Amino acid sequence: METTIKLTPVDIDARKALDFSSGDVVRVWNKIKEADGKTRLQAFEGMVLARKHGTEIGATFTVRKVASGVGVERVFPLFSVTIDKVEIVRRARTRRSKLYYVRDKALRDVRRKLKKDTRVVKKGSTTTVEAAAEEVVEEVTA
Repeated sequence: METTIKLTPVDIDARKALDFSSGDVVRVWNKIKEADGKTRLQAFEGMVLARKHGTEIGATFTVRKVASGVGVERVFPLFSVTIDKVEIVRRARTRRSKLYYVRDKALRDVRRKLKKDTRVVKKGSTTTVEAAAEEVVEEVTA
């Protein structure tokens, strides 16, 4: 007779079997404790930039999303108790295992659009260069 002792409430085999890599878009459901003692689930959806340390107990993965025009990154421990589930929204095929260049790429795209955008006058109204730059930033982040 074999006795199995479960030390953590996390299904380790299920977490090891998660098959996502850098470039994939995932939705991580995180448990958050409210002030009144209740717990709720909050989703964090974004692109996986990196997976580190394989499937060992200290494994982590980094997820990046753009919220209100600002890039937000979170590092999640793979075997964390606070993670309820990880959903794979979209798969991607990348040629690198760490996609840290995406951080700079977004800034380069905004700067490139600002350089190309030389309009200062719109039909019927005049706008400033700053207003035109804000419109370009909104187009890029949308």
